[in-house]
Amino acid sequence: MRPPDWLVRGAAEVGGVSAALIRSGVWRSARPGHLVGIERALRRWGQSMAALGAIAAIRYPDRAAVIDERGSLTYQELDQRVARIAAALRARYGIVAGSKVAVLCRNHRWFLEATLAASRLGADVLFVNTEFAPPQLKAVLERHRPDLLVHDEDFTVETSITRITGWREAGGSGLDELAATDAPEPPVPDRPGHITILTSGTTGTPKAAPRAPTAAGLAGLTASALNRLGLRSGEPMVICPPLFHGLGLLNSMLALFLGSPLVLARRYDAAAVLASIDTNRAGSVVAVPVMLQRMLDLGPEAIAQYELKSLRTVLSGASALGPALAERFIAQFGPVLCDAYGSSEIGIATIASSRDLLAAPGTVGRPCLGSSVRILDLDDRPLPAGETGRIFAGGGLVFGGYSDGSSKTVVDGRMSTGDLGHLDAEGRLFVDGREDDMIVSGGENVYPIEVEDCLMSHPAVVDAAVVGVPDEEFGQRLIGYVVLSGEATPDELIDHVRTNLARYKAPREVVIVDELPRNATGKVLKRRLTDS
Repeated sequence: MRPPDWLVRGAAEVGGVSAALIRSGVWRSARPGHLVGIERALRRWGQSMAALGAIAAIRYPDRAAVIDERGSLTYQELDQRVARIAAALRARYGIVAGSKVAVLCRNHRWFLEATLAASRLGADVLFVNTEFAPPQLKAVLERHRPDLLVHDEDFTVETSITRITGWREAGGSGLDELAATDAPEPPVPDRPGHITILTSGTTGTPKAAPRAPTAAGLAGLTASALNRLGLRSGEPMVICPPLFHGLGLLNSMLALFLGSPLVLARRYDAAAVLASIDTNRAGSVVAVPVMLQRMLDLGPEAIAQYELKSLRTVLSGASALGPALAERFIAQFGPVLCDAYGSSEIGIATIASSRDLLAAPGTVGRPCLGSSVRILDLDDRPLPAGETGRIFAGGGLVFGGYSDGSSKTVVDGRMSTGDLGHLDAEGRLFVDGREDDMIVSGGENVYPIEVEDCLMSHPAVVDAAVVGVPDEEFGQRLIGYVVLSGEATPDELIDHVRTNLARYKAPREVVIVDELPRNATGKVLKRRLTDS
């Protein structure tokens, strides 16, 4: 009897992991003399970022750990600073296991230092969105009441919470002062610290999603990342999305595991990213789709000025990667593009390689090792390949529920992602739209993502969003908002959709705009389009 396809694919993944560990250099850098220190770190801090940072310092002391606008730190220097900061946080501010530390920082060394130091103490870390307006920021802090807030100087914060300055425009940080103190070493915490990520809040108030990833979940993601992305130990990783978001955070943890320098900048600039790849000989870049478009917008001549041969992987995530954008990016930069699908609640569930993206346009790939994906109907029954239903994902990165006690629907240990999608015969996942995004126009169901992808396939369109608005005759009608790089009229774009999709999926109106409103992780804020 032939074994099921999922078992064959799983066995192939497991077999590829061993080879990937060898290729990546992870095994080669492991030395018997490290084992005692690694065992001690795991015993002290368990499955936490603190353990990852400490183990990286043991294995790769002289490697650069972080490269930012203020220079670089080695893993040993970072670990020593984190140890002193943790001791000072306990002695001066009373931060202990179970305390809550909020971090409101852009991407730089002090974000890492604050996070790792709090984790060493067993404190819980709340990552705060740097895009929050002052009233929203005030509401979040009042709701979660952290014991300490570490924030960059340029954020306006109205709160009575004890604060430490992160980035200072004039140089340095309040954390530098703590790193210069000599406080006694804290005791071993009686619990590992947790991390809490705020959801994007694109459809409502952001919720806090506490996370305590299992060792199996992190191992599965790491193994799949090494196998499918071709990462190498010690090769710099340029992380463009905010570290407070799941995509940036999980990849920073992966970089710590690999002993790879994290290349960080407080604000995204496409040309600066390419220059950073060139200067640092970076092996990987993490970005969201709109950032990839900004790179392409530079044009072939500008891109050719940079030496990019070191680049193995560009990992996209956090928002939908349209097939047209994927094709253009691969044509310009080569088969380095991969796409990750997940959320604050489930972590990274699937990864698509460039081969997947070209062979099956629109796919978000296959499940990571240790993760599983099911497509269920409204009665929670599995659907066959090709049929659209609700996407449920399971694995060691799925969270246990929101901090307010609510959660998402769980069926057979797998959690609803809130998306609708289908699997193909090869087990690749396709996201057809959000459950709450479906537009019913004239009695027909339309998923905006399909229409958006069609608009993006027009050579003059570089960005697109489709929304439904009330209509007396049809219930709802579609409006498309597009950003152009060339000449095209609204009527031409409507005809383009009619030519490629069913007529009822064509927008009744197309509005040309300079840019689409997006949050810090690249998701379109559609409510702003309809409110304008």
